[in-house]
Parts: sequence; structure tokens; C-alpha cells
Amino acid sequence: MFRRIKNRFLRYFVIFIYFVILFFCAIELNFLNLFGYSPDMQDIRNPSMSVGSQVYTADGKLIGQYYRENRSPVEFNKISPNLVNALIATEDVRFYHHHGVDFYSFFTSILSTAKGDKRGGSTITQQLAKNLFETRKKKSQGFIKHIPFVRTLVYKCKEWLTAFKIEHVYSKQEILTLYLNTVPFGNNTFGIKTATLKYFDKTPDQVNPAEAATLIGMLKATSTYNPINNPDRSLDRRNTVLSQMEKNGYLNKADYDANVAKPIGLNLSYVDDESNGDSYLREAVERWLKKWLKDNDYDLYTDGLKIYTTIDSRLQQYAEEAVAEKMKMLQKRFDNVWGTKNPWRDFSGNEIKDFVLKSEENLPIYKILDRKFHGDSVQIKKYFETKKRMTVFTWNGEKDTTFSSVDSIRYYARILNTGMMTIEPSTGMIKDWVGGIDYKYFNYDHVNQAKRQAGSTFKPFAYVTALDNGFTPCDKFTDKPVTIKYIDNGKQEVWQPNNADFRFSYQEMSLRWAMGKSVNSITAQLTEQVGWDKIVQYAHKLGIESPLKSVPSVSLGSNDVSVYEMVRAYSTFLNKGSKIDPLLVTKITDQDGNVLQEFTLKTEKVLSEETAWLMLYMFRGGMEEPGGTSQALWEYPGLWKKESNQIGGKTGTSSHYVDGWYMGITKDLVTGVWVGADDRSVHFKDSETGEGSHTALPIFARFMEKVYADPKSGYTPGPFPKPWVKITKEYDCPSPRISADTTATDSLGDTPADTTMTAPAVKTPSQDKPDSKPPGQEE
Repeated sequence: MFRRIKNRFLRYFVIFIYFVILFFCAIELNFLNLFGYSPDMQDIRNPSMSVGSQVYTADGKLIGQYYRENRSPVEFNKISPNLVNALIATEDVRFYHHHGVDFYSFFTSILSTAKGDKRGGSTITQQLAKNLFETRKKKSQGFIKHIPFVRTLVYKCKEWLTAFKIEHVYSKQEILTLYLNTVPFGNNTFGIKTATLKYFDKTPDQVNPAEAATLIGMLKATSTYNPINNPDRSLDRRNTVLSQMEKNGYLNKADYDANVAKPIGLNLSYVDDESNGDSYLREAVERWLKKWLKDNDYDLYTDGLKIYTTIDSRLQQYAEEAVAEKMKMLQKRFDNVWGTKNPWRDFSGNEIKDFVLKSEENLPIYKILDRKFHGDSVQIKKYFETKKRMTVFTWNGEKDTTFSSVDSIRYYARILNTGMMTIEPSTGMIKDWVGGIDYKYFNYDHVNQAKRQAGSTFKPFAYVTALDNGFTPCDKFTDKPVTIKYIDNGKQEVWQPNNADFRFSYQEMSLRWAMGKSVNSITAQLTEQVGWDKIVQYAHKLGIESPLKSVPSVSLGSNDVSVYEMVRAYSTFLNKGSKIDPLLVTKITDQDGNVLQEFTLKTEKVLSEETAWLMLYMFRGGMEEPGGTSQALWEYPGLWKKESNQIGGKTGTSSHYVDGWYMGITKDLVTGVWVGADDRSVHFKDSETGEGSHTALPIFARFMEKVYADPKSGYTPGPFPKPWVKITKEYDCPSPRISADTTATDSLGDTPADTTMTAPAVKTPSQDKPDSKPPGQEE
């Protein structure tokens, strides 16, 4: 057929055109599944806007949703011409003169790129095709995706074909409206309406040329040109857009000069009422699935996934109720302790005078103000001290008030927060997750984002190291002063830890008694004998992933760890020595219920069953040994309605009562609780008010009371499991009955403890009654 064409050049040209047509047809028809799916005319006429995903508890209750699209898209007549003009001038100056693809712009962009001036050649319609129909998503790809250059060519051809279809169905105004309603503007902001409200607290018809140029300028790179995070780059980009508007006749010289001289002028006071079911749990699921989503090219906000978690709605409710009840009481106690005095103090007890100023400087808006006022501290101070109406968090519900930014900083710095998580070790399933006291006002998750000093809750890693390397629970040490010399970064150091009450009894104690009473001096001696490097090794082996500085004080909890890590590590003891990879999600399906992924428990044997069981026996010492730091649990009658019930655990308090911890173990569950202020310079004054036994332990206790009170919870009180294997080491070594002062305390020992407690006779839970509680314990 082609031989009839005598002119060789013309013949080759016709052959080329012929193959181009065949190539486009093959793409459109997805020939042999090589090219992947392409939207047809039905898709173009009825575009499927991004469909959000839903998250469910294990028992089928909806937790929250993920979505991005504007729920009430703005019409064209509600969009300022400034936005339309900025968009066309910057992204597609020949928008009104092409039919979806601008070949002139495409080829000139290739030439410019070849000369080193890289610029895009996609039209607004092509960008809409890519954003709305996801022509580059994995589901739109075929086998050809494995061939780099050809893959890019196919992507571009798909965009061209889709753009032609869009232009055939929609008018230019409709295309602009669709584009502006779907395009992302960073900071989880999608659509022009949400963008104008978020950045300028204005509707889309109210923005001026400078504001329009700022928003349109972000489209090149929403992170790079984000006016909140990168104000300097955003300003430069905005001025480039304004220059394009003047160049293409959308601004005259006077308007250009006036707008280019303006500051960015952000107004971040708008608060979106639509929360999408926001919660700590919803955000935790997103973080947990991050790698899977990336590996499988899914988007929570657009792909309509259904995610089934391990969360038990009953336990989640009881955890949230326990937190609310006890944290409200703790906040009242904290406010009574400090009264009208400022609680931000250094470790010598002196008020930190520049606390508020430093807090201001850490706010994102400070950099914007610094640029706006050219570093004028008087103007910046005036902004922060200007009163305005705002709604604040209180334990009696939201409160409308008039606060300055300084007032707000002072107010929120005093508020205590918490993190709590429960795992069922036998299945690895996370049963509840409370990342803080109120997600709306405190977004930071205190379960796995925050890391704080673990205090004495870290001591069990020293004891498990010892038990796994020849020691027994009955081995005895004397409570006496300890001096340990070691090398740190090539420098000779000396460590002389105190007990929390700054006293030494010089009494011989078994390891179980010492751990139950949380004696620093004996833990330090044990650390010296087994080696702090080995303790770090065991902590990592059991599930602590945070970096740990290998120094003698590691066993007293001087390193920062998360609640998530601690619960995971403690679960190893109840799971017969097998470390778990905690499960938060069990299954993901598409909208039609087709299973995309199922997640199963992964375990790794890291301890012998004998050592694991002996550690459970050691944890019971906090309740059963004289002066045990968990004995405040006797004050909760709901825990002891069944006399055979056993609970183990470990309290923890970091220096100066900054962090309070409790790690609780029942026959079925492991729960971790942390309590403290977000800023470490804000803390309680003494052990009576600030120790983990008085802050974190009550939350655990109230939670378990609620769980045990509900016969439908699936969890009942009862004794710990009997030994899984024959126990070869001596462990049944009751401590002596004593009448001497045996203060139950658990801090690192930098501040004297104020409370004392006379130890009860050694008992087991089955012997104790609910009213059998040692004096000196509150809550």
C-alpha cells in the first residue's frame, strides 16, 4: 500500500502517521492489556470524584472517614476572576485557543527543556485529566509500565486522549470550575473553596490579585511554595505569577506594582467544622498503613477503601471514659498544686522567664510575623498580646472566651495530657488507642508519636536480662549506696544513684522484692553485674525500637520511649516469650467488598517460656511484696470481686515528676499509660501528687474496673497463667514480714519523696480483700 507513494519522504511520513494512529488506538483499547485502563466517554460525562475510605472497629462500628474533595463545590460565578486570570496566565495562556492539547506549547517546552530551562507543556485540561481520572495511577497501568521511556510516552498520550474527550463534553468555564474544585493546595487542602478559607479566611469570590497569585503559585509545588512553611519562596513565586498576569494583559502596571508590594497576608483563623471523624485512632490507622498504601499505590482519600481494625469498641469506650474521669481529677489537682504560680520551672525550681517567648517563636506564624514586621519585636509582641474571641478546651466542655495568643500559650501549657494503649498479646491485636485528651485541641498522638522518659517502667528490662542470664527471683542484694565508674564518649564518668526517698535501708532483698518496691540501688547493682550494653540489647530484642544510650542509668529509664513500644515489649512476657508485631488493621477491602489485603500476626521467639513466666511472677511483686509500688490497685474494689484475680505491673516516674507511667498486666491484656504535660518544664512538685502511682495507675485501674464490670467485654478477672514449662529456677521465696518504713515510690531519685507507707504482710491477691490497702496511697 505504501509503495504507491513515490516520494520517499512523504511515504515515511504517511507510515509514521499510520503507526501513530494505531498506537493511540491500542492505548484506547488497552490492546492485550499492555496499556491499562483509559476513561471512556461515560466516565468523562459522569466523573467519579475521589471516594473517601472508611475505618471500622473489629465489631463493625464506623470510626471515621478519609476524604479530600470539597463537599459543596463552588460554582464558576462564585470564583473571583483574579483566580481564573492567574491560573490561565501561569498554567495555560492559550487555554481558550486549543481543544485540550496545545501542541505548540508542548514542542516549545521540549525545546526549552533541551536548553536547560525546564517548564511544563501540559494544558489545564490535561492537568484535569490527570487529577480527576488518575491516568498515571497503578490501576490505569498495563505491562508497559515496566518500560521507562515508553511508559512516560503512554502516560502523556492518555492525557491527550482524555483531554480531547473532556473538551468535547465540557465548556471552557466548566473545565475551569472542575479544575479549581479538585486541585490540591497542600496541608490536606483540596479545592479552591477550602484553600481560600484556609489561607485567607475568605470565600473564592473575595480574593484579591495578590492572594489569587499566592494560591495559583502553589500549584507548581504545594510544599515548596507553601506560604505557611516556606513564606519566602511563596512570596517569590507569587510575584512570578503576578508578573505573568501583567505580561498577558490581566493586570495593568499600576495594579501589578500595588499587588507585588503587598505582604503575603495570611489569615489562618478559619477552622473547618468538618472533622471527617478525626481522632487519634483515625490518624494512627493512616500512619500504620502508610507503607502498604505506598507499596500498593492506594490513596486513603480517593480510593474508597474499607479498613477493618482490631479495635474493640467497648474497650475503646471504657479507655476514653477512664481517661476523661481521671484526667479531669488530675488537672484539678495540678491546678491546686500550682495555684496562680506559673508551673514552667527548671530543675532547680526556678521559673523559666522566657518560656512564653520561646513558645511564641516555635509557632509557625512567628516566622510570617517576623517577615511581615521586618523583625520588629514590638509589632510582633503587639500581635501576640492582642485579644480576640476564641474557643478553648476545658474539662467542662468547650468555652468561648477572649484570649490573646499569650493567654492561650499560658493556658494550654498548664494542661496535662495522656497516652494509653492496650494489646491482647495472644493475638497481637491492639484493643484500644487513646492518643490524648482531645484530638480537636491536641493533635499530637501520645501513644506512638510522643516519646518520654520511661522512669522505673524500664527497670524490668534489667531484671529480665538478669533472669535470662543465670539469676533467679530469689537472688539477694543489699539496699546500699552504689558507685559505678564508666566511660562515656571517651570521658571517665561516675554514677551514684539515689533511691527515690534519698534513703538506704541496708536491708537484704530478693530481686522480686527489689523490683516490686522499685529500689534504685539494687537495680543499679544488677545493671553493673549484667552489663548496661546487654540491657540495651534485651530491650531492643523485646520490642523497643527507639535509640537507647548505653549508660548505667539506662535501667532507671533515662531514655525516651513511646507508650506503643513499651506495651509491645511488655506483651512479650504474657505471650510466652514471643515478641509480637502489633496489629491495628486486620483487613482492607475495596468498595465492593473484595479483599485487597489481610494482615496476620507476626511473632518472633526472643525469650524462653521459663524466663517469660518468671517475669510475670516478678510483676506480681508490685502487688504482693512489702512496699510494692502497684498496691494502690487494692483501692479499686471492681478489680477484686473475684478473689483469685491477679494483676501485675510497674509504675514509673521520671525526674522531678515530669512523666508518670503505669504498665499494667492482667491474664489477657497489657496496658500502658503515660501522663504529663506536653512541655517537660511543666510538672508536679512532689511524689504525693506527681508519681506514676498517683497519675497513670488510676487510669489503668478505672479502665479495668469498667472492663470487668461488663460481661460482654469478653475479659474476666482471674489468675495469671500457670507455668508453661517446668520452672528450673528458685522463685518461691517470700519476703519477710516487716514493720519498718518501706516507702513505695518509683521516681529516678533526683527529688526526695514526701510519702511513706508501712508495708503490709506478704499476701497473694486471693488473700487480700478489696479494703486491704496500704496507708499513704491515694486514688
